[in-house]
Amino acid sequence: MQSVDFSQGLYGRLRQQAGNDWQDYVAHPFIQQLSRGTLPENAFRRYLTQDYLFLIHFARAYALLVSKLRTLPEMRAATASLNAIVAELPLHVGYCENWGLSEAQMMQEPEAAETMNYTRYVLDIGHSGDALDLLVALLPCVAGYAEIGLRLLNAPDTVLEGSPYASWIRNYGDPDYLNGVRAALSLLETVGQQRGAESRFSELSAIFTTATRLESAFWQMGLNAVQSA
Repeated sequence: MQSVDFSQGLYGRLRQQAGNDWQDYVAHPFIQQLSRGTLPENAFRRYLTQDYLFLIHFARAYALLVSKLRTLPEMRAATASLNAIVAELPLHVGYCENWGLSEAQMMQEPEAAETMNYTRYVLDIGHSGDALDLLVALLPCVAGYAEIGLRLLNAPDTVLEGSPYASWIRNYGDPDYLNGVRAALSLLETVGQQRGAESRFSELSAIFTTATRLESAFWQMGLNAVQSA
């Protein structure tokens, strides 16, 4: 099983500073139920639909990041992430079809308030700040999902046999996916050194923690579908 060290460097410090908000995100009840295979399927369908809409705006945010970077190696790294998201969308659509969700259906679905709050926050940080601000807003999703997925894959009580969520969990152990996460963490270190992360740490921490809270709200949005059904 591949691994990623999430405790090192600027990312590790931001993650640690997020404290309980980080733990609330990576160990959210949505994830706990998903790992046991007990998550109600309508909660997961709600999540999948909104995640499709989320990915579209996430791709916009990465396109904005490319325009804010100054060197070709950095631009290549960010473009690789952008391309991965754009390439992921057809795979996401194919996966959603297994859950009875067509792309046309998902495109017509209104964005949930949680989707709008999160994606527009990231885009606003990108428009009002610099490349470092935007990267910090993006990383709770990029690296957080890897941490969640690897935790589930390594946890002895995660149910994979017969679980409808097994393929979703296994996706986060994919070597290409994890290499992309490592590249994003490396880009954060590079840009952080260039743009004075040390002197800006408190502001960057506020961005990171806010994005983390919005991630937790995104999971909760899925669970709320059960209550409103």
